[in-house]
Parts: sequence; structure tokens; C-alpha cells
Amino acid sequence: GEGVKPFTPEKAKEIVMTLQQPAVFCNMVGHWPALHWNVKYLSAMLDGKTIQFRLGLKTVDLVPQFETRCSYVEATLEEFLAWNCGQPSCLSGPFSCFDSSKYWAYADYKYIARIFEDKPEIFQDIRWSDFGFPGRSGKESTLWIGSEGANTPCHLDSYGCNLVLQVEGRKRWHLFPPGDTGFLYPTRIPYEESSIFSKVNIANPDLKRFPKFRNSTAHVVTLSPGQVLLVPRHWWHYVESIDPVTVSINSWIELDADHEARVEEAITRMLVCAIKSAENPSDGDLWLNPTEVEATSHEINLQYLNQAVSAYLKCQKTSVSEQAHCSSTAAEQRTGASCKRKKREVGCDPDSCGLLTRGFDFSTSKAEELQKIPFGPHLIQVLPQSQETSSMGAVAVESDSRDLPCENEGEHVGKLQRRRKQLVMSNDCEMSAHQMDSDSSPRTLQTALSTNDLLDCLVNPHVINLVAQLLLERTGV
Repeated sequence: GEGVKPFTPEKAKEIVMTLQQPAVFCNMVGHWPALHWNVKYLSAMLDGKTIQFRLGLKTVDLVPQFETRCSYVEATLEEFLAWNCGQPSCLSGPFSCFDSSKYWAYADYKYIARIFEDKPEIFQDIRWSDFGFPGRSGKESTLWIGSEGANTPCHLDSYGCNLVLQVEGRKRWHLFPPGDTGFLYPTRIPYEESSIFSKVNIANPDLKRFPKFRNSTAHVVTLSPGQVLLVPRHWWHYVESIDPVTVSINSWIELDADHEARVEEAITRMLVCAIKSAENPSDGDLWLNPTEVEATSHEINLQYLNQAVSAYLKCQKTSVSEQAHCSSTAAEQRTGASCKRKKREVGCDPDSCGLLTRGFDFSTSKAEELQKIPFGPHLIQVLPQSQETSSMGAVAVESDSRDLPCENEGEHVGKLQRRRKQLVMSNDCEMSAHQMDSDSSPRTLQTALSTNDLLDCLVNPHVINLVAQLLLERTGV
């Protein structure tokens, strides 16, 4: 009947917290008022308020179009719509320097709690409680508005897992499992806390420079309005808008594993800021992403590291005592749900601390766990690209119109949307990084190593993980 969802909040939460592969939820949000949040509606709600748009070229280069390579304008959604439609009135507006046939625009990472701070009642239009997260609404969500071609470079998020609701238009997601990290050439330049970027432009990979990318396995899905995508922890993703206008809403679900990730991010920040800040500034490479306001000092970074380690150890101590309590009542608690943990010291949602990707402690094998997942018309696997033509492939995840209205058409832990500030590095790095990319001759390899090349090795995710483990062992003694 109307209003009946295929999964209870408890079952949906179990799926979110245990499934280690991307999947699409269908027919779960048909009653959400947020499904009416197309750009025209949002324009009326914002009532002339300007937001920042990131602009990039539609031409596809071999190099990812990182945020440091984009342009930025402040504009209203009304101006964005007029520009996107090619109206003459835009010749003198904020988009006047950008031809809509050559550029895309993306209002990304807009925290709903900020842009609608004067309309808090709108937060309730988003109801993540249906996925088992009571109290989570638009206040803990982020808004993304783009034109055709708008994209997010391939990256993985260090913290949490991700639930993404598509509202207007369609977006194509290219997802890669954590095991493909070595094939995606991870880099921390541009640096942004909690985002590890890939050097590979997924839309046009340079296989001469990045031959191991051939070994990667893309899971591709086109997300349509009314569908919700689950992006599990540490899955790489490249996202592009494929319709004239797209609107999506997401929320990052905090995990207990974030405690260790926070330690790793603190180590990375110390190393990157210390090494890059030691270079002589020039007008070359912009190493700091626009979402980071400045390169913090060594003293501040060390304080951040100590706070992260303390939070991790406190959570571990709490975990041990609660696991002992859980084991004593295991016969009564056969659901496998983990015990609730205390609120984290840093950046923790009080209702979500204790939610582990391993939180449902099934004693069965991974294959048996997957058999318990109710895949079907309401929960669709995002399969590897080579399997898209199978019965559960890309065609199956197209929008279910029964879950849609009739339309024409918290912040993420560790990330803050801030004003754009450019920080630069030395002439040596500016020259050598480009030469190494374009020339693989022995002479170049011997003479053109840059600071960025060193950092790519030094702060590689596997190296940082090992350093974090050694540091935590030292601290725990």
C-alpha cells in the first residue's frame, strides 16, 4: 500500500552497516518532501541568496580537473538556470565570462544547515530515519547542484560511509573497491583533509602514465531521481552529471573505524603541511584545496594528532569493557548488533558513535553474509562494469517512476566549506611534476623528482596506515 517501504529502518540500517559493496535502494523515499527540491523550488526557497559555483571546462583532458584548476563565481540559482539555458540576460551576470556550451557549473558541498539556516523547518524534508538513523535530517546533509558535465574527481573519503539521494536529473557513478587503491595512483596533492584523490582522470585515463589502472574494476551505475546510493567505506568514486540540471543530497554516516582514520589524517596533515610549507612560494602549483583555508602550523597539527590518538584510545577502552558485557549476554542477544558506544571526543554524532562497518558481528563468512542481503527490485547491486548486461545490471537501476512525484524537470567529519584561498609552492616542483608526467625517459626520471613525488610515496594510504599502527602501539604501552 501507499507509504509502505520495502525495508524497515532496522533492516535498512543493517544493510548500510554490513554491506561492503555499493548498492541502490529503490522505493524508500517516495514520501520525502525533499523529492520536490528541484532547482526551481530551491531557487524560490533561497529567495535571491547567492551561493558559490565551481566552473570547469567540458573538454576532457588527460589530467583530472581538480578544484584548484577550476574557476569560481557567486550567483543565485535563478542566474544559474538562466545561464544554463543560454538566456541573453546572462551576458552581464556573474557567468558572463563563461560560455555554457564550453563550461559546466557545480554548486557542490553546500551544507544544508548553512544555506537554509533561516529556514530550519526545511531540514525535516529529509528523513534519514527511514534508513535507521533517527534524528538525522537535512541538518546533517549536503546539497549538490550541477549542470551537465559537472563532475567530482575520483577520490575516496577517509571517514564514514555515504548515502546519496538523487532528486533531479541523473548522475553516473564510477566506483572502485578499496582493493584497487594501488591501481588508482593515490595522491594528497591537492591536499584536503579526509579526501584522497586519484591521479587518473577516470573519464579519459592516461594509460601510458598510469598503466596499472588497467587492472582496476569499475562498478558503474546511473542514479536516477528517487533512488538512494550506498557508497561503502573507502570506495573510490568519480561522479558526473549527465542531464542538463542535477540535484542530489547526501549524508555521511559516521563509523567507529573513523577513530583510526582520524589518526591517519592527522599524521598526513602534519607531513604535508610541514614539507609543503618549507618550500619557497611561487605562482606555480596550488597544493592546498579551496576547501582548506590555510596550512596549519606544526604546533596545531601536533595538537590535532594528540586529540585524535586520545579519542581512539578512549573508544578502544570503552569498546573492551562493553565487549566483555556483550559476551556475557550473547545468548540473549543473537541479533549480532554491536553494543552502543560512548560519544566520540572529536566530531562524533552522539547517536551514531559505535556504528561499525563490522558492527553486526556475524560469525558467518562473507559469502554467507551476502546471501542474507535481500537483493532484488528494492535493493540493486552495483556490479562490475563487465557484468552490467546481467539481469541485475545498469538497466535494472533506472528510475522507478512509482517512487517519484510528478515534476517537470552536519557536516561531514573533518571537512569545512570555507572561502577559497590559494597557497602556492616552488618553481622546482612546478617544473618537475609536469615533466615527469609527460616524459618517462630515464633522464627525466633521474632528474625531475619533485616534493610532490616524495609526498605521494610518503603519505601513501598504506604507508600512513602502518605509521598510525606503530604510533598507536607506542602510545598504548
